[in-house]
Amino acid sequence: MAEITKENAALIADKKFGQNFLQDETVLKKIVEAMPNDTNDIVEIGPGLGDLTRQLIQVKQNVKAYEVDTRLCKYLKNEFKEAIESGKFELICKDIMEEDGSLHNKEYNLVANLPYYIATNIILKALHDSNCKTILVMVQREVAQKFAAKPGDKNFGSLAILSQSVAKVEHLFDVPPEAFEPPPKVTSAILKIEKEKSLDDKDFEQFLRIATKQPRKTLYKNLSASYDKTLLKELFKQANIPLNIRPHELELSVYHHLYNRIKDEKDGERKQKGRE
Repeated sequence: MAEITKENAALIADKKFGQNFLQDETVLKKIVEAMPNDTNDIVEIGPGLGDLTRQLIQVKQNVKAYEVDTRLCKYLKNEFKEAIESGKFELICKDIMEEDGSLHNKEYNLVANLPYYIATNIILKALHDSNCKTILVMVQREVAQKFAAKPGDKNFGSLAILSQSVAKVEHLFDVPPEAFEPPPKVTSAILKIEKEKSLDDKDFEQFLRIATKQPRKTLYKNLSASYDKTLLKELFKQANIPLNIRPHELELSVYHHLYNRIKDEKDGERKQKGRE
């Protein structure tokens, strides 16, 4: 195998890992400038050739990175040998999705150029991780739009509702393909998610999957596939929700109102059955 260098980045990029190496210094600096001003450690996923890693180590005392590509692990161990030996940098050669618990043993901020093919799953994993406080990541622009969408936007769905239920979400800026080597076929974006709490209600997530399963259908139609129609009509009427409203048109707070009312009704039914 040829020695890995920045010069042969386009040749070594592995499609199965979705590798596109961010090398634009201006973009790298803008990412660092967008980081929260706190003392939290940093977790990076997919450091690649270490361009962002190098910037992070300069401004943070403790940086931990996960890299799945064994070729790049070998390169990074050599490239950051001094930082590893000093304890400033920890490299974990492992698939991030195989990590069952928290990505770090204390409070941290996730800062990374995420592989597109698993970006959404990684963000959701971080939203569930109580140790993760801020998510500042490079993703495909369409993914950023889905997380940052507002009610009325066509992209407003379960990802926006989930993330905005527990955090402040911002689509900061776009990044063109030429900022990478090799250039991807899509435009990228920087997404910032400042968490106020973590996702911890599986029932609410299931409710949202049902509510937004078929975006082109009405919200009532989606929900009626799993919930009592008479109850739904009554709840819609009480909350002044039109029966023909689409999932992307409903306000965030109203989703929570509907979920809580349905949950209360189910809890009441269970208690009633328990007394019989």
